[in-house]
Amino acid sequence: MADDKRDYYEVLGVDKSVSEDELKKAYRKAAKKYHPDLNPGDTTAEKNFKEVNEAYEVLSDSEKRARYDQFGHAGVDPNFGAGGGYGGGGFGGGFTGDFGDLGDIFSSFFGGGFGGGGSRRNPNAPRRGNDTAASVNLSFEEAAKGCKKTVKVTKIDTCDECGGSGAEKGSSAKTCPVCHGSGQVSATQRTPFGVMQTQTVCDHCHGSGKIIEKPCKRCSGKGRIRHTVEKTVEIPAGIDDGQVVNIRGGGDAGVNGGPSGDLRININVRPHPIFERSGYDVYCEIPITFTQAALGDEITVPTLDGKVKFQIHEGTQPGDEFKLRGKGIQRLNYSGKGDQYVKITVEVPKDLSKTQKEKLKEFDAACDDKNYKKKKTFMDKVKDFFND
Repeated sequence: MADDKRDYYEVLGVDKSVSEDELKKAYRKAAKKYHPDLNPGDTTAEKNFKEVNEAYEVLSDSEKRARYDQFGHAGVDPNFGAGGGYGGGGFGGGFTGDFGDLGDIFSSFFGGGFGGGGSRRNPNAPRRGNDTAASVNLSFEEAAKGCKKTVKVTKIDTCDECGGSGAEKGSSAKTCPVCHGSGQVSATQRTPFGVMQTQTVCDHCHGSGKIIEKPCKRCSGKGRIRHTVEKTVEIPAGIDDGQVVNIRGGGDAGVNGGPSGDLRININVRPHPIFERSGYDVYCEIPITFTQAALGDEITVPTLDGKVKFQIHEGTQPGDEFKLRGKGIQRLNYSGKGDQYVKITVEVPKDLSKTQKEKLKEFDAACDDKNYKKKKTFMDKVKDFFND
């Protein structure tokens, strides 16, 4: 029941003025906190995770969010509006129906204008199902190269027992004899201003236009069931943290033959111990020894495609960077890859023995200004500065 649900803003820990970016950050934080992969066997966390996804699915959609802000959970119920409007307590509590009904009142007083004469929503018209959401956690490599993941999705499907009719097998729904399938009934009342005609939701069929004498036991006559299913999802190569994979038709089943909603997979990528990503390029730092930097050497560089050999040139300096073309990440939905950039850090040796220190002093004494050009240039500038 909608009344049993917590406020969606409360679920995500935000207020009603939250921006799209802030909403997304709050959702990702909550989804990570309660994700089943991080809370195996914790039924409370699983329940909270479903609640978080449901809240984000509504609040991230501008139209659904507007309906939710105005009508609460009833405004995003799949059957919202099926009877021609929302019979809430607005307008002093005496108004039942949609703005078309209000249009009839104004038409009686002023000869029309408000509401346009009022065609109303057909309760039996096809309606698209709601979108659903889920999250997956990927390793750096899985995001870069693509993979298949199995996700659990709580969604609404057409009842497989009654085929969506809501009626028990061997029986069928009948057209409501009171409203004749329209879901609405008209009432005429004489007022000091003349005859006023209003339309309200049919009490006999509750706005559905149908009467089910023998409801399906599996869905209790609703024609739809909510259940959790496992779905294998193809994650494309090059996907990045925070992006969304949209599975068309993977959401809630439509009503009255309408199309299903979509399934939106929110991507969370775990950080890598070696690599960092920027766009489709990969960055890493490799430490080398003083000797390797001074004399040059062949080093092994890790890449997403395996190890490669690279020749460090003689006299390499700390912070020097080189590029491995095409060793980055596959471009999403395009051919080609980014590049890998490798930054060199020169590690200064520590905990030297007495012999090592003596050797270094001998080496330093054997060097002169031509071996340290940057140092000589700097010292010359310092000398000129103090001589001015």
